Amino acid sequence: MAKLIADRCLCLGVQRASRIIGRRFDEALRPLGLNNWQFSLLINLLKAEPPSIGKLADALGTDRTTITANVKPLERRGLLEIQRDKADARTRRVALTDSGRSLLADAVERWREVNASVEQDLDPAELAVFRSALRRLGS
Repeated sequence: MAKLIADRCLCLGVQRASRIIGRRFDEALRPLGLNNWQFSLLINLLKAEPPSIGKLADALGTDRTTITANVKPLERRGLLEIQRDKADARTRRVALTDSGRSLLADAVERWREVNASVEQDLDPAELAVFRSALRRLGS
């Protein structure tokens, strides 16, 4: 039974691949004091209007509590700030600071290099199918 699950379980396969790929991104981002999850959070703040905690949670496929816990260290570093929505004071929005934008610019260059390296592990047809499947499963 264990062999069957190890060979066929989509959840296990995705989690394993995610950890392996995530370590590659973590290694590249570590000199900037970021991990891949923090990079994903920051990149999702590059919006015309700062997203609410709820919208950010939806974009990252997680819950608001997780977002709140993860923005705190980035806020302490001065990379982002939490703002009250002007129309609804109950809504909190997360905005990049100038320091956050500057760090993110450096991080994007590192991301490009690692992402290209990971893409090279798949041939172009596999990569297209993989991206399509991820979009379908993630919606």
